[in-house]
Amino acid sequence: MASSSPRRHALPPPRHRRTLVDDSVATAATLVQKWHPDDSGSLFLHADDAFHAEDDEAQRFLRAAADLHRAMLFFASDHVTHGGHGLAQAQALLQTAMRRLDLELQLLLHDVQGHATNNIRAVAEAMMAAGYGKECISTFKSHRRTALAAELQRLLGFSPPGHFHKLTWDQLDASVIPSWLATAAAAFNSLFTAEKDLCDTVFAGDAAVGEAVFAAVANDQATSLLAVAEAAVARARRAPERLFRVLDVHDTLTEVLPALLSVFGDSSEVAARAALVVAKVGEAARGTLGSFEAAIQKEPSKATAAGGAVHPLTRYVMNYLVFLADYQEGLALLYDDDEEDDYEQAADGPSSIIHRLVSALLGKLDAKAGCYREVALSYLFLANNTWYVANKVAGSGKLRGILGDGWAEEQSAKARAHVDVYVRAAWGKVMAAIGGGGGAADEGVEAAMMEAMGMQEQWVAVDEETGEALRAVATAAVVPKYRMFYRRHGAAVRLTPGDVTTMIAALFGGPLDLSTRSIQRRCTGDPNPNPNPLLFT
Repeated sequence: MASSSPRRHALPPPRHRRTLVDDSVATAATLVQKWHPDDSGSLFLHADDAFHAEDDEAQRFLRAAADLHRAMLFFASDHVTHGGHGLAQAQALLQTAMRRLDLELQLLLHDVQGHATNNIRAVAEAMMAAGYGKECISTFKSHRRTALAAELQRLLGFSPPGHFHKLTWDQLDASVIPSWLATAAAAFNSLFTAEKDLCDTVFAGDAAVGEAVFAAVANDQATSLLAVAEAAVARARRAPERLFRVLDVHDTLTEVLPALLSVFGDSSEVAARAALVVAKVGEAARGTLGSFEAAIQKEPSKATAAGGAVHPLTRYVMNYLVFLADYQEGLALLYDDDEEDDYEQAADGPSSIIHRLVSALLGKLDAKAGCYREVALSYLFLANNTWYVANKVAGSGKLRGILGDGWAEEQSAKARAHVDVYVRAAWGKVMAAIGGGGGAADEGVEAAMMEAMGMQEQWVAVDEETGEALRAVATAAVVPKYRMFYRRHGAAVRLTPGDVTTMIAALFGGPLDLSTRSIQRRCTGDPNPNPNPLLFT
């Protein structure tokens, strides 16, 4: 017969095993009583301040809790007789130990920093292994939800979503939205990520539990933060001057979206809410731009600018477009793949919408120009405003890049063409009188000259450089012809070519001197003329 080999790792006899279990319970009882939950102090704070020995008291307490759980299982097994007392004792001690660990978990969760994560995980694993997972998760969720909400409120400066209906737009613009922009970036890029890492670490033994706990802790906070953006944008009400705050919100949302999806998951409740908010903000921005274009088109054409000056609409729209160009990337996202959009734009959205707005402005300027009674003033108005538009584009690198390097030069060429028409219209009677001949030519020329000068006395140039250009063009067109006329009729006329040059030089804010008044006296015969305040003062 083959002899049977002895069994390895044989369990000790039941009586000996009971002695071992009783000893472990007694040892655990001493430690549990020392760290009774009704007493002050902390196991893990004690462990951090000690010499960090491998077998410190916190670790012994965790092992004692595990021993008590094993003792309960032992006493509850079928082969143990008279185990009721031992079971009751172990169970009571385990309950007390769990109360202590629940208290330790609360203390650790109050301020999670560095080394605390490992301790939280150790406590959570001990509680879940002992059958107290529900209590552990409840405590974890409650404390982390409160801590996360407090941190978000600290960053925002208010509790989301807040009582926005009580706030003015100026309050939202000055404090609420800027605070949200900074908080959203910090929250979705780091705060929620850190919270997800904590949940994954603490509940590493069950990924599904970690996901569920994180969702319970962070989902409401994230959706509340998104609600702030939604509520703030709703208050913008498509007012053009509020668009840039809407674009700020849209830019921030699109910037944090990858991190949000990474942390919460593509199919999460938070991801769905974020997609909805991004869509609403985008719709608000597109609607505001549409309203702005409509406002330009509805501007009354008869509301002209005195003296052919740059119209306030031109200044407002061009300054608006300069700021709008700073949001080039965001605008591209707004109009990218937007099949329902009336602007018929794809990836070149910024170019198309800005082209539309500046085209609406130029069209309105043409309409306004037609409302002037004097043809010359109409073209001076177009020259001034077109030059202003061209210079604004040329001076903005981003706007120039969107409209194209040649666009500003094209507008400058149009402005020069408008100047040519202006000169012909403003000095046309003078030219006709000079070429008319006849005995009364001298009087007709002088009358036409004074009429042209009087007509232009209150006309203005967009800037000094434009004024110089206008004076130079007028001088080049008028003075040579007048000089020829003067050579033929010099004895009969009062205005010399120098007089004409001086008078033209005084137009559009040019330099004035006493000779200008002297010229007027000679031509009008009035020893005390009442000169136009813009030209003769």
